Amino acid sequence: MSNLPIFDVAGSAMNAQSVRLSTIASNLANANSVSGNPDDVFRAKQPVFSATPIDGNPALAGVRVDAVNDSTAQPLKRYEPGHPLADAEGYVYAPDIDPVAQMVDLISASRSYQANVEVFNSAKELAMATLNMGR
Repeated sequence: MSNLPIFDVAGSAMNAQSVRLSTIASNLANANSVSGNPDDVFRAKQPVFSATPIDGNPALAGVRVDAVNDSTAQPLKRYEPGHPLADAEGYVYAPDIDPVAQMVDLISASRSYQANVEVFNSAKELAMATLNMGR
């Protein structure tokens, strides 16, 4: 906790966006993975956020990461009998991850993180200007 709660608000938002960026990177890295068993398929990760009061003041809300949940989407079943991981019927199972939607989410998370860095830097500059007024 800092003396200026804007740093706590912006910092919690940057932390949340960092978690979001990490889960998206994990989803994209595993989008093309396959398995011979539908229960072993990678499940896309989705962070869950909530507002949390800063310094006990409900008017100042930061962001808290409550959980990182696995997607409940069913895996995609593809017929590839020559694949080394294919099951007895010739099917492999892949996660239901849309790379385009993940990239859109990645851009959104990146811009949100960048906006919070700007808030943090602006607050720092204002605090420094205020301190320098006494010189």
